[in-house]
Amino acid sequence: MKLFPVTKFELFVALRYLRAGRKQVVISVVTFISVLGVTAGVMALNIALALNAGFIAEFQDRILGATPHVNLLRAAPGPISPYQSLAELISQQPEVVRVIPTIYGQALLVSDVREQPAVLKGLDLPETARLSDFFPQIIEGSLEQFNQFNSLPTVVLGTDLAKSLGVVTGDNIRAIGLKGELSPLGRMPRIQTFRVIAIFESGFWETDSSWVLFSIQAAQQFFRFPSGAASVLEVWIQDMDAAPSVAMKLRDVAGSGYATSTWMELFRPLFSALEHEKKIMFIAIGLIILVASLNIVGTLTLMVMQKNRDIAIITAMGGTARTIMAVFMLQGLMIGLVGTILGDLLGSAGIWYFNAYQVFPLEAQVYAIPYVPFQLNLENLIMVSILAILISFLATLYPARAASRLDPIEGLRYE
Repeated sequence: MKLFPVTKFELFVALRYLRAGRKQVVISVVTFISVLGVTAGVMALNIALALNAGFIAEFQDRILGATPHVNLLRAAPGPISPYQSLAELISQQPEVVRVIPTIYGQALLVSDVREQPAVLKGLDLPETARLSDFFPQIIEGSLEQFNQFNSLPTVVLGTDLAKSLGVVTGDNIRAIGLKGELSPLGRMPRIQTFRVIAIFESGFWETDSSWVLFSIQAAQQFFRFPSGAASVLEVWIQDMDAAPSVAMKLRDVAGSGYATSTWMELFRPLFSALEHEKKIMFIAIGLIILVASLNIVGTLTLMVMQKNRDIAIITAMGGTARTIMAVFMLQGLMIGLVGTILGDLLGSAGIWYFNAYQVFPLEAQVYAIPYVPFQLNLENLIMVSILAILISFLATLYPARAASRLDPIEGLRYE
């Protein structure tokens, strides 16, 4: 039995029943509660999905902004030396956007105020490149002297690390290597003085609180690497989702003795947990919409009981079972549609407000980001709307079918 196309008469009667008269206040209240239930369910589900999407987008932007898509390194301990020819070979691959030879190490940073352990990252950046393309947001200082290598090498600090050390641009800091050097007097610490030329902010607490960026030449000198050596070749590719296949190809290009790691391997548990959380939230909060649909069933059932006489008159005037079903199904659909639209509007407004004004702050040291992020996703909005309207439609089937089976003689017997 087809519901559509709907006639003007069926639509008129459905709208008329939704505007219950003074003698049917109970129906009006129950209808309002049904709309409110759908609105609350849709709004809650939209906000929950926006919360999940916000966390995923925030972590991807902040983590992957400072993390290469593929790392190529020696399978055995030791640096890649020389790295220039291999880096040039990898950069010629069509999937590769850029290759940055890098040296990683650890050191204890000491200022005039305090000391702090840090991760040192030496970068081989081309002189012709715009250095700002390879750095997080620079909030203080300049990168003009980044590649200058003289008696006093330069460094760029994360904003939280700079605050912990109590330094600003132009100050000097000392780095003490955690692996000392052997001498006739025993193992002596390796110490180097650097000048701070800039301070960056990535928005990711772990990076801002512990990273130091400087030129690969300064890193080679500090960590006693030979000239032309690097710890790892960091590779950025066009499609980061293709990292596993590109990593396999790069291993073939580099030859035996090399291994790779991808961003997916490093952060798989985190993003997998967020995806599972999204599914669980969708099911749990989707039950709110399901409960709201029971209100629609109750509303229409009550309406059928109140409108026995009207149903009988419509049937006596030539109305078919399809006409009666269409009237009550339209009522349920309109309740679901109004509730869905209100839920989408209120949910979208709440998402914008929560994100724009950072209503829910977080401890950056614990959660790595300073506030709870929300991101409105059009695909999620459409999916929630379709789900809510579909559940509302299904909720109309039983009472509408019951109304279509009423005996008109019974409805008019005592009139």
